[in-house]
Parts: sequence; structure tokens; C-alpha cells
Amino acid sequence: MTTPFSLPMKRKLFAPVLISCSLFSFTSLSQAEQPTTTSASNPENLKAIVLINPNSNTNATHSMANLARDEVSGKAIIIERSNSTAPPLLTTPQDMIDATPGVVGVGVEAAKDDNVAAIIVSAFSDPGLEELREEVDIPVFGIGEEVFHEAARGGREFGIVTVTPDEALIESFRLKAASLGYEELYRGVRVTPGDPNELVLSPEALDMALAEAVKLSISEDAAEAVIMGGGPLSASALRLQPQFDVPLLVAVNAATRAALKAIEDAQ
Repeated sequence: MTTPFSLPMKRKLFAPVLISCSLFSFTSLSQAEQPTTTSASNPENLKAIVLINPNSNTNATHSMANLARDEVSGKAIIIERSNSTAPPLLTTPQDMIDATPGVVGVGVEAAKDDNVAAIIVSAFSDPGLEELREEVDIPVFGIGEEVFHEAARGGREFGIVTVTPDEALIESFRLKAASLGYEELYRGVRVTPGDPNELVLSPEALDMALAEAVKLSISEDAAEAVIMGGGPLSASALRLQPQFDVPLLVAVNAATRAALKAIEDAQ
């Protein structure tokens, strides 16, 4: 099959496109990812936001962290972390479950730094989000949860585009929409064809496949906004946005905006 396909939901399909990303373990972080918030490295005493990628793809981690850095515009420090013990892409509910202890571990350790004011779990399925919130006293944001809020703003209908075809994982998207009160606005999921692990290795191929899926989400599912379903798809969303009139929502940016607002409100 060479064209994106849709997966039916129990209710209407939704339009924003989301991309998922995996967790990483704190104990296996590279030196480059270790937080450094000393006065020498942070002369303006800016607060820090820790972005946790639940998978082991450090290139994806760096890409997502750079999106967050652009979003904060120098108003906070972004610290990036990856889970080197996880696969480079999380594609099933079991992957998310397996990643949760790593997310919680790195988040708890990061929160010991008084300069860390917020944490972002940068995977669309938000693995470990609720568990980490129970363990730390600072705000924790999931990119999936935050982009759903943004997609549904003003009562607009939204859909998701993703590269992971696992039916149980996609059903979890519908359940998340329902849990957040957006099931009536949720227009379903469009999935790119082929092996997602291979697709994410080629920006050109990824952009082409996602563009076709976005077109279907808009034309067939009537999405008024499309969520790019997964952290690794964020850069593609920015590249593809000029081709579409409807907003392609980047989950990393949505969570970063929420984290920065929480920091500013606390000051």
C-alpha cells in the first residue's frame, strides 16, 4: 500500500497530527546532556526546563530541544535528555509502559536542581506523565496533552497524523481526547505507510509521506487543525506548514509554551 490509510475510531476521526517520541534513562545520559545550571553557565539566572525524550534517538532529542529553545526565545534554559536504553522509536503501548520508569527516574533526579522549574515529557503518548507528577513538586507537561488542548481551542475539530500504525496506540489517542473532553472534536488518525523506523531516517521521505497524510486529514476527515503525532515529526511540521492553510500543530512547542507560562506565572 503506497498511500496513507485511516484507522477508524469508535466515534468520529480527528484531524491534528501528532508524533510520538520515547523516554530515556537518567543514569545513561551522555555528558553533553547533563544539566549545567551554575552561575558561570547561566549568568542571567534563568530558570531551566528539562525536556525528556523517552527514546534513544539523540538526534531527535536535540531537534526537539532546539524547537523548545526557539520557543522560549532566551527566557529559559532548555536541558535535553535521552533514554539510551530504549529503542530509537516508541511504537506500541508496551513501549510506552517500558519507558515510564526511565522518565520518572530522570525527572525525579532533574527536579533536585532548584533551578529546574518545569519538565516536559516529549513523547506524544505522554509515557510516565502522571507518575512523574506524583513524584515531583514542579510542573510537568506532556507534549500530547498540551497539543490536544491547543488543537481543540475555540471548539475546532482536529485530527492526528502519525507514522506509528499500532492500533492499540492509536486507540489510546481517542481515549486521551475523550479524557480531556474533546471526543466530539476528534476527527481521527491518518497513518503514513511503511516502516516508521525507516521513514524517520529520511527527512525527504518523511515530509512526503506526512504531506499526503495531512491532505487526507483535511479533505476526508474535515480537520480544522492537524496535530503532528510524535516529537520526531516536529521539524517536518514546520517545513510542511507553508503548504497548508490549516495549522499543523507541533506538540513540543505547545508543551514548551505551557511550561514557560507556568514559570512566568510563578515569578
